[in-house]
Amino acid sequence: MKKLYCFDFDGTLTYKDTMFLYLQFYDASKFRIQFIKHIPLFILLKMNLLEADKVKRSFVSSVLKGQTKSKIEKKSQQFFDQYYPEIFRENALDFIKNIDHSQTDCYIVSASLDIWVRPFAEKFGMKLLATQAAFENNIFTGKFVGKNCNGLEKVNRIKEAINEKKYDKTIAFGDTSGDQEMLDWADEGQFKFFH
Repeated sequence: MKKLYCFDFDGTLTYKDTMFLYLQFYDASKFRIQFIKHIPLFILLKMNLLEADKVKRSFVSSVLKGQTKSKIEKKSQQFFDQYYPEIFRENALDFIKNIDHSQTDCYIVSASLDIWVRPFAEKFGMKLLATQAAFENNIFTGKFVGKNCNGLEKVNRIKEAINEKKYDKTIAFGDTSGDQEMLDWADEGQFKFFH
């Protein structure tokens, strides 16, 4: 029986959101300064007066723009080394360990940036569909390639990746409204399954 598993990352497999954790890890002093500067935007976001994508792009850019790809990759590996497995839900790790990869295709489908989620996806032997950081001449531009991988974009990315491939069963795992379209699209949508 050929199965497809699609896992949201932050909050579903992990206990906490990794964006703030990673940016703080990357440059703690710059993170603090930019966090304070972004408080008005965070407030407008909470009041639904700003789009999450814009606030996220602005905040990520404020810490990482202009950094080299090699430094970002090195820091992402260090981040993985420091936080794996402690930020992960134990039953999620148990579940992942028992996946039969010969019968199952697995994707992490995350709104977080590919740059820091990739080492975790590689550890789990999963393919990664995430918000993509844009580089020019190996320097992070502060922009994203395409759309933020959230909501309907998650489904679009999955469809593009599997490209007409047929599965006996598709199962999606999520924990927020940003995963709802993916959960609805799958044969079986598991909400907060590992909580």
